[in-house]
Amino acid sequence: MSNLFEAAGLADDAPHPLADRLRPAGLDQVLGQDHLLQGDGPLARMLAAGRLSSLILWGPPGSGKTTIARLLAHTVDLRFEQLSAVFSGVADLRKAFDRARDFRQQGQGTLLFVDEIHRFNRAQQDGFLPFVEDGTVVLVGATTENPSFELNAALLSRCQVLVLNRLDEAALEELLSRAEAEMDRALPLDADARTALLSMADGDGRFLLNLAEDLFDIAPGQLLDTDALVRTVQRRAPVYDKAQEGHYNLISALHKSLRGSDTDAALYWLARMLEAGEDPLYIVRRLVRFSVEDVGLADPNALAQALAAKDAYDFLGTPEGELAVAQLVIYLGTAPKSNAAYKALSAARGAAKTSGSLMPPKHILNAPTRMMKDMGYGDGYVYDHDTEEGFSGQDYFPEGMDRQRLYRPTERGFEREIEKRLAYWDKLRRQGGGE
Repeated sequence: MSNLFEAAGLADDAPHPLADRLRPAGLDQVLGQDHLLQGDGPLARMLAAGRLSSLILWGPPGSGKTTIARLLAHTVDLRFEQLSAVFSGVADLRKAFDRARDFRQQGQGTLLFVDEIHRFNRAQQDGFLPFVEDGTVVLVGATTENPSFELNAALLSRCQVLVLNRLDEAALEELLSRAEAEMDRALPLDADARTALLSMADGDGRFLLNLAEDLFDIAPGQLLDTDALVRTVQRRAPVYDKAQEGHYNLISALHKSLRGSDTDAALYWLARMLEAGEDPLYIVRRLVRFSVEDVGLADPNALAQALAAKDAYDFLGTPEGELAVAQLVIYLGTAPKSNAAYKALSAARGAAKTSGSLMPPKHILNAPTRMMKDMGYGDGYVYDHDTEEGFSGQDYFPEGMDRQRLYRPTERGFEREIEKRLAYWDKLRRQGGGE
C-alpha cells in the first residue's frame, strides 16, 4: 500500500509544491492581511478574547483564505475539517456534521472550512444553520464572490464577513524573498523582470509562487530580462467574471470616471474590461446611456457620437472597432456634463404621479366632431407660427395645475444657450399674460 501512495506522490517525503512548503506556520507569518490579524483587527480581537465566531472570508484568489482558516483552527485548538462546495454535496455535509457531533461529545470542537461556499445552493446553505447555531461547528466559509449577492441572509446573519485584500507589491516581494530562502538561490531575473513578475501575479500569492517555481528550474547562469520572462511564463488572466461582481465593479468604475471627467482613468477601466473579454457592445450600451444621463444637452452631439461608435464597432468588429469605443470614451470624458434632462424626467414623473388624470386644457385639443366643438375643444387655440414672435405664450399644462419648471439647464456647454432660450420665452410669456 505504501508503494501505491509513493507512486501517487502522496508519501510524507514526496516533493511538495513551493506554495505548500511556504505555507505560514503561524498567523504572524500571514502576509497582506494586517487589517484583520494585527492590532484592533477583528481576528486579533477574537483570538485575544479566546473565542472564534463563524466567519465568511471574502477575498480574491491567492489572498490566504485557506491558510488563515487552518491557522485559526490550530490557534484555538479546534479540529480542522475542509470541504469544497465544488466537489461536495448534501451527503458530504451530513457526514461532516456527524463527525463534528461525535468529536464534540468527546470534548473536541470542529472548525469546518468550506471553500467556494457560494457554490452551494440556497437549500444547502440553509442546512448549515442548526449546526452553526448549536455550536456543533464553527463555520469558516471562503468565497471570491460578494457574499451579499451569493449567500443567504439567514447564513450571513450568523457569520461575520471579513474582507481579505489582494496582496500588494510589498507582500508579493516578501513571498519571493521567502521562496529564494527556501530554494537557497536567487530568482534568475534582472530588476525590471522581477518587477514585471510581481505585476503578472496580479495580487495572487499562490500564482506568484507557482511562477517562481517554474523559474527556479531554469539552468543556472541564465538571467532573464522582461521580454524573456514573458516568453518563459504564463501571464495570469485578470480576475473578471462577466456574470458576477467584477463585471459590475468595472463598468461602474468606467461610468463614474467619465462622470468625473477623468478621461485617462476611464480609458484604463475600458482597457481592463476589453482585456478581460467583455463584449464591447455591452460597454457601448452603457456609454449610450451615459451620453444622455450625464452629458445630455450640455453637448447634444454626445448621443450622436455614442450611436456612431456602436455602428462603427458593428461594422468593424474586434479589434479594429474597439478604437471607436476608445474614441467615444475620450469624447464623453472631455464633454461638459449635465444631468438636467435626467432630473427633469424624474421631476415630470413625480408631477404626473401626484396630479392624477387631469385632462389637457381644451384649447389644445382637436375637435374632429361637432359635439367636441360644442364642448369647447380647440376654442381659443393660437397657432404659434401665426404670431410675430412664433410664440403664443399660451399655457399647455392641465387646467387646475400650476405651471412647473421641470427642466433646469446648467451653465455648462450647450445648456447655456438653452437657458437663454428659456429665459426669452419666459419673458414673452409674461408680456403676453400667459402666466
